Amino acid sequence: MPSYTVTVATGSQWFAGTDDYIYLSLIGSAGCSEKHLLDKAFYNDFERGAVDSYDITVDEELGEIYLVKIEKRKYWLHDDWYLKYITLKTPHGDYMEFPCYRWISGDTEIVLRDGRAKLARDDQIHILKQHRRKELETRQKQYRWMEWNPGFPLSIDAKCYKDLPRDIQFDCEKGVDFVLNYSKAMENLFINRFMHMFQSSWSDFADFEKIFVKISNTISERVMQHWQEDLMFGYQFLNGCNPVLIRRCTQLPPKLPVTTDMVECSLERQLTLEQEIQKGNIFIVDYELLDGIDANKTDPCTHQFLAAPICLLYKNLANKIVPLAIQLNQIPGEENPIFLPSDAKYDWLLAKIWVRSSDFHVHQTITHLLRTHLVSEVFGIALYRQLPAVHPIFKLLVAHVRFTIAINTKAREQLICEYGLFDKANATGGGGHVQMVQRAMKDLTYTSLCFPEDIRARGMDSAEDIPYYFYRDDGLLVWEAIRSFVAEIVGLYYESDQVVAEDVELQAFAKDVYMYGLRGSKASGFPKALRSCEQLTEYLTVIIFTASAQHAAVNFGQLFLGMYPEEHFTEKPVKEAMARFRRNLEAIVRVIEERNKKKQLPYYYLSPDRIPNSVAI
Repeated sequence: MPSYTVTVATGSQWFAGTDDYIYLSLIGSAGCSEKHLLDKAFYNDFERGAVDSYDITVDEELGEIYLVKIEKRKYWLHDDWYLKYITLKTPHGDYMEFPCYRWISGDTEIVLRDGRAKLARDDQIHILKQHRRKELETRQKQYRWMEWNPGFPLSIDAKCYKDLPRDIQFDCEKGVDFVLNYSKAMENLFINRFMHMFQSSWSDFADFEKIFVKISNTISERVMQHWQEDLMFGYQFLNGCNPVLIRRCTQLPPKLPVTTDMVECSLERQLTLEQEIQKGNIFIVDYELLDGIDANKTDPCTHQFLAAPICLLYKNLANKIVPLAIQLNQIPGEENPIFLPSDAKYDWLLAKIWVRSSDFHVHQTITHLLRTHLVSEVFGIALYRQLPAVHPIFKLLVAHVRFTIAINTKAREQLICEYGLFDKANATGGGGHVQMVQRAMKDLTYTSLCFPEDIRARGMDSAEDIPYYFYRDDGLLVWEAIRSFVAEIVGLYYESDQVVAEDVELQAFAKDVYMYGLRGSKASGFPKALRSCEQLTEYLTVIIFTASAQHAAVNFGQLFLGMYPEEHFTEKPVKEAMARFRRNLEAIVRVIEERNKKKQLPYYYLSPDRIPNSVAI
């Protein structure tokens, strides 16, 4: 009688094991097996991290195995189980892999396909077409779009974290990590005590430094030592946590009436201000987005204020960026003076502090929240709704949206909600942060998420003219490594542009992103459809880069880009492409390490060994 060897891998995260009854059935081209209880005498099956093997004997040859059905039935109490994968050794000695990487909750069953990625056109057998269709029908009921706030990208339809599908909730370790980080953030709000203590005024900048007594890494210590200096102020626009706003100034805006006479003592080339602009030596950062945003009024004891400054910057003879002029609001006039480096020391310093304050608000709410977290959630929801697990693009992207929906749902519950952390800690709390996102949506364009395009659009692409823009240099290396890897994967499954255009699931994915996530905005420039291998490659590169490298650059990451611990792909060519991708990333790490050896203030936020795969890892 034919015999199959089944190997079952249980996840290693907390509470992944189960004591429930587990049954397995095989569905093949020549028939289906009976339901087999997977149980070994005097053995505790399906423990956390275990890999258990079972021999299954069937009455007749089943032919080519299409599907594996797993059923879980209650033993004593309902006991969730995290199944990583199943491997199958056939009577002929062939091995098949069936990835799962899902939680199985309650009395339920799941049906798994083998790990070879397939487009819809590749499935000609009815049972496989049916399985593909049912999976998407089920997911589309679970993953629904919802408007959390008018004007925001649509998000997951879940009133609270517990409403999320179990498969996208945090692992227990990650959930504990989030709670600890949130608690730490609340604990660090002892800054509020300082606010009340010094509500009338702060008598010394040393008081300011007391807030950061817990900072203990080399970079932050150096910043604290030099934060008042113009060189550090300019450097942060290039390589700080918000290096995406600075742009080359090609024409002085009328709302910033700076003259040569005003800044002549700061210009080092004996040129007029207009000539410096023509030479490409003047840069600008404009916080117009903050103009008219309501300041936080949630605490009646604390008066909070917002500025909408314009900061003019200058590339000096040492090719360093330094501030040249600051106007704290958008409309020029006697009550809105232009501050200069030649002003009194503390007047100039306070002007720079106001700019840094404004930069913080834009960074947290737009650069970080909107342009990485909320955008990645859009991609994640569309992915689960429109691409089955067997689709190669699902397999490619799933690691890059891992826990994204979960962490954003937690944020909507605890951070950016009414009375959340934003309301307690930010001057844009109490609704201002919502207004900012609504305004910023008009600038959320597809090309602005294409890293090289955004760098060029801001006039920041010349490494010769702007030699210390490490965010650009490292970002371009990582972008190209991702693009090259993605192009390989696309080439393995799409032999022509026609195959891309005819992939109905892929087109539904792109349409979901455009119609729901981006609210059908033509101005966004997001494609409603993908028509070529080149366009698909760029689109996927945008998704992966946004979730990994871009998030790391503006949030200071931890690790994992290029590491795929969940093996959704089983094909050898894909695994070889992943290995080449990792080698390319390792080479980038070495380049960055070598450069940083010579720097007093190293830049490593885009070093691949510090870039998480997703915004939530």
